[in-house]
Amino acid sequence: MTERKEKGSAAALLPIGVFLVLFLGSGFISGDFYAMPAVLAFLMALFVAFVQDRKHDFNEKIHIIAKGVGEDNIITMSLIFLCAGGFSGAVTAAGGADSAVNFGLSILPSQVAVAGLFVIGCFISVSMGTSMGTIAALAPIAAGISEKTGYDAAICIGAVVCGAMFGDNLSMISDTTIAAVKTQGCEMKDKFRENFLIVLPAAVVTIGIFFVLTSGQDFQMEEELIYSIWKIIPYLVVLVGALIGVNVFLVLMTGTVLSLAVGVLSGEIAVSEMFQVVAQGPDGSGGIMGMYDITVISIVVACIVSLVREMGGITFLLQMIKSRIKKKRGAELGIAGLAFLVDLCTANNTVAIVMTGPIAKDISDEYGIEPRRSASLLDIFTSVGQGIIPYGAQLLSAASLTKLTPFEIMPYLYYPVLMALSAVLFILFRKRKID
Repeated sequence: MTERKEKGSAAALLPIGVFLVLFLGSGFISGDFYAMPAVLAFLMALFVAFVQDRKHDFNEKIHIIAKGVGEDNIITMSLIFLCAGGFSGAVTAAGGADSAVNFGLSILPSQVAVAGLFVIGCFISVSMGTSMGTIAALAPIAAGISEKTGYDAAICIGAVVCGAMFGDNLSMISDTTIAAVKTQGCEMKDKFRENFLIVLPAAVVTIGIFFVLTSGQDFQMEEELIYSIWKIIPYLVVLVGALIGVNVFLVLMTGTVLSLAVGVLSGEIAVSEMFQVVAQGPDGSGGIMGMYDITVISIVVACIVSLVREMGGITFLLQMIKSRIKKKRGAELGIAGLAFLVDLCTANNTVAIVMTGPIAKDISDEYGIEPRRSASLLDIFTSVGQGIIPYGAQLLSAASLTKLTPFEIMPYLYYPVLMALSAVLFILFRKRKID
């Protein structure tokens, strides 16, 4: 390994510390961890970075952050975010989400209702690429199943959250997947294959747990489940296209066009509203505009990381982590732990990946970890954190939709815990050519 000549500086990490204090402090004080928008906290952290760096004048600092923002991965990632938002808005407006949910419920054996909710959640979240959208679509159904069967509402919505986190971590169009892949420099299909092998055991065991806990009860859906196979096709085209390696921009644009065509032909989307649903989604808060926050955050974070790196902050973290790492296995555990801790602090797994991605990339380069491997670890362990924290958007949303508290749902979040266990076991016991 080549020794780094740069001198690390713990003080250079001050902007990141400022962000965490502002973001977490406002959450604890107000009781709402989304009281302060993340982008505002990051902008204030960027201001601190500008003030702290006294080795460069203002124009030089602008040049430094411009180089960071102008990196291929940052630009590509931002554009993919916008394309993914456009597809999500179009397919939702076309009724694709409702059709996919109803289709799954129509073929669901009545004896495995809760386990089936988890499986359907997995399918929907992989197709939609959003855990929040999956929870919004399935939470009312989970509540209905609870009422009709006598199952605890918490276990039903717990199954939905577990399924939502499966796709949030694995989907080809999830913003976490996009961020992980682009920060580590690998192909989506390679990351998917690596990731799938790790999370599959956790998903199988989760199905078994839900089946055992709810066995012996039965239910029948009284209302008619209306669905259209045609409305599900855009999902399948995007999923299959991404899996076989078709360019992600082409896949997402094709899915968007197909969704609009299906929506117009079925009468779900008026011709005059086609561009609006792509831009804003059916409710005015999704679509491309729904990706503005994470796109802007990605750009601002790139600015902060550029200055922190220039001041020696990234080098300090690498030196600190490397001092505790002896082999590749330890490096992988270091990436996993870093990703998990940052997500606990930010309560946003995409932001956590964007923040830790450059550090993980440097560690991977130092210890010969494959990019698809580091991307998987980033995505998995930020999803683990996001899937269990009571102040995360996923649990807050699930609780508000079912009149529960996050703490009532948490005991049934088996999948995130099992996903972490499976990933750690893969790190510890997977055979390697070089260690």
